[in-house]
Amino acid sequence: MDVIDYRRHGRRQSIVIPCFCVLHGDPWISFLLNPAASRPDHADEGSKMGMPILSVNSLTKRFGGLVAVRDLSFELRAGEVLGFLGPNGAGKTTLINVIAGEQVPDSGQIKFRGKDISGLPLHKICHLGIARTYQIPQPFVKLTVLQNVAVAAIYGRNIGKRAAEREAQKIIDFTGLSGKRERLAGDVEEISLKRLELARSLATDPTLLLIDELAGGLTEKEIPQVLELLKKINEMGISIILIEHVMKVMMKAVDRIIVMDEGSKIAEGKPREVIKNSKVIKAYFG
Repeated sequence: MDVIDYRRHGRRQSIVIPCFCVLHGDPWISFLLNPAASRPDHADEGSKMGMPILSVNSLTKRFGGLVAVRDLSFELRAGEVLGFLGPNGAGKTTLINVIAGEQVPDSGQIKFRGKDISGLPLHKICHLGIARTYQIPQPFVKLTVLQNVAVAAIYGRNIGKRAAEREAQKIIDFTGLSGKRERLAGDVEEISLKRLELARSLATDPTLLLIDELAGGLTEKEIPQVLELLKKINEMGISIILIEHVMKVMMKAVDRIIVMDEGSKIAEGKPREVIKNSKVIKAYFG
């Protein structure tokens, strides 16, 4: 995953870490009462968005008798920020795992920039330009922040150590980690770990970034910093799929929301429309 003018497309590789989901119900209510506090609608989506960069068709993923993702179809346009919302167990993280190549779909098709990537391994998908973050950061705790990002650049871009360190420094500056570059990753606070997670992802030079609950665990004062960073990443031309339970982030960061429940898509549209959908309200509050 990457930063600033990183639009080259070298080889890439991602770093895998576990994740979990936390549902924040109260923010949902506040946005139902104040739907204007969302990202502005785009009157002409075609003026901002390009052609579809990712197409998912009839995707299904099972774990024994459990259908985690059920016959799901959607498109993501170049430059778009697409949010995925849903209660715990809805299938959101499984969807990201399948797109990223960590899990193999049972049926359906995933196309990225016109290429069928269904079932490709994680490292090959990463080399094509898809990177991801995880809700619980697990950096190399005995390496510095700079070294963590440089490692991702080396394996993601297939470059040498010195070149990787130069790229890593640019990314660190971009993600607001300059003051932590020489600190061990195991010694930095939560907000810096979240920034480091993004920095390592950006170091692989993605075209598409899959973000799993970036705001989880952050304070109210720290969330605006995350929002600003997401905006800058998107302005670089990187398309984003965002899983998020912090409604403030979802409402302000995304162009469009897809809501999942029990593996299926139950709603799709602009944020202010989706949060009023009766199926969505029922999925969250019964």
